[in-house]
Amino acid sequence: MDRFFATCPRGLELLLADELRVLKAEKVHAVGGGVQFAGDFFLCYRVNLESRIASRVLWQIASDRYQSEDDIYRASYALRWTDWFDAARTIRVDVSAVKSPLTSLNFVTLKIKDAVCDKIRRLSSRRPSVDTHAPDIPIQAHLTDRDLTLYLDTTGEPLFKRGQRLATGEAPLRENLAAGILRLAGWSPGIPLLDPMCGSATILIEAAHMALDIAPGLGRHFAFEKFKNFDGRGWRGLLQGSASRQKLKRALPIYGSDLSGEVLKAARANLTAAELEKVVSIKRADVLEISAPAKEGIIVTNPPYGVRLGEQQQLADFYPKLGDALKNHFSGWRVYLLSADMRLPKLIRLAASKRTPLFNGALECRLFEYKIIEGGMRKKKAEQGFIDRH
Repeated sequence: MDRFFATCPRGLELLLADELRVLKAEKVHAVGGGVQFAGDFFLCYRVNLESRIASRVLWQIASDRYQSEDDIYRASYALRWTDWFDAARTIRVDVSAVKSPLTSLNFVTLKIKDAVCDKIRRLSSRRPSVDTHAPDIPIQAHLTDRDLTLYLDTTGEPLFKRGQRLATGEAPLRENLAAGILRLAGWSPGIPLLDPMCGSATILIEAAHMALDIAPGLGRHFAFEKFKNFDGRGWRGLLQGSASRQKLKRALPIYGSDLSGEVLKAARANLTAAELEKVVSIKRADVLEISAPAKEGIIVTNPPYGVRLGEQQQLADFYPKLGDALKNHFSGWRVYLLSADMRLPKLIRLAASKRTPLFNGALECRLFEYKIIEGGMRKKKAEQGFIDRH
């Protein structure tokens, strides 16, 4: 049984663990930034193809104790790298660490790269080339205070790069984070969904893929395809099985809007590239004036956040108006706002029923949940008083 580690956006580890169990992973254990799991090697194909929340799937090839950089070189050199990939393949080494006593991760990276190249040259009389931009075989090492773990990255380009998005805005929302937010919001296919500040349509596309059972990894390639143990026939069978599960494309209760015509143009381009232009409905509209497309549903959106002072002042004016618009137009709806602006909950003047810490890349955010009660609480209490008196 092989051991793996799937990375994911921080805050989504438990959701990823649940997803891995559904995919028949064993020994599933969530830790900060990802999930450890075990299974046959074919499982890593399935996770790369089907996981909506993972960022990478790393295959553990060694674990050892260390005290110095020389220990790391020896542990890396001891492995038969040519059992896993051909010497003609390009490589890149990345190192991460938590509480490591070693002072330079760059030096550790160099020692591992030298060990891999030296061992491959000894075994095959050929030294592999390093490609830091698009390597065939990405190698990852992780250091704790005394343990070294070495992995082969089975993914390559991170899994949130689904392969469809053409256009992105500033600080784009990563696709796997969008999928995780939809899960945290309790959205499931059939429930009306609205993103009234849809940007490049990431949330809408992820929702449509969930509803139509389109695997996020279809239409792209993975690093494991360059491993010596790659089972091409089994992989093609997995792809065919996944494609055959897809539901017929049809108009779904998934709606988006944005005030900017340019942004909407980008959203339409992304929907067309994903062949979802007839599945998702989008229009140009101001979030402060838009009406609800259904009696009940879920809003999931990533409002703009201000970096510059002028933008921050604009948002300080905008948030109270957004709160009023939600109260006036979306009673009976649940609202989920992802924001890096920690002033939002105070300025929006709505009571958040939940706040979930999440990270969009390195950017710390909160997912704020609001339940918009019909008529507001004051009106409910007034009505109750009227009933009690009569």
